[in-house]
Amino acid sequence: MYQAGEFIVYGTNSVCRVESIGKPPFETEEDKLYYTLVPVTGTETIYIPTDSPVFTRPVISREKAEELINSIPDIEEDHFVCHSVRMANEHYQAALQSHDCEELVQLIKTVYAKSRRHGRRVSQVDQRYRKRAEELLNNELSVALGIPLKEVPAYINQRIGKLEKKTAKKTAE
Repeated sequence: MYQAGEFIVYGTNSVCRVESIGKPPFETEEDKLYYTLVPVTGTETIYIPTDSPVFTRPVISREKAEELINSIPDIEEDHFVCHSVRMANEHYQAALQSHDCEELVQLIKTVYAKSRRHGRRVSQVDQRYRKRAEELLNNELSVALGIPLKEVPAYINQRIGKLEKKTAKKTAE
């Protein structure tokens, strides 16, 4: 069971802070405990039973977030090729539902690679899932790193730039 104040990934909605655990402010037929969740972005409040089948997990640690960022240059794009919108939707949805940060990075890198290959023309499906993957990843990294959401992309770019300079320096030696 999560504790009040913890940050969790809730389904494919986003990252939420557990506000409280207890009876919800509405009538229920059962005598269950509910999590009161507050998404880190947005203003709504979510009430879910503590035994809900919806996927939840703790936000990754700062250490794991730093490791992930350091590994971004080594994460390869997905080589999935499909001309069916339905199959592409299913493939991307599976990546989102994996709740795995590396898979989100892979999805983002894949769509960016497609846009470079196709002169910035990628399907709306590609764009929609890339944007959603970026939102999910950036929300989690913001909480894990303790930095404002809007600073996450610059932080990642800065860290990757430093890694690339180190690698170039080692290669030159």
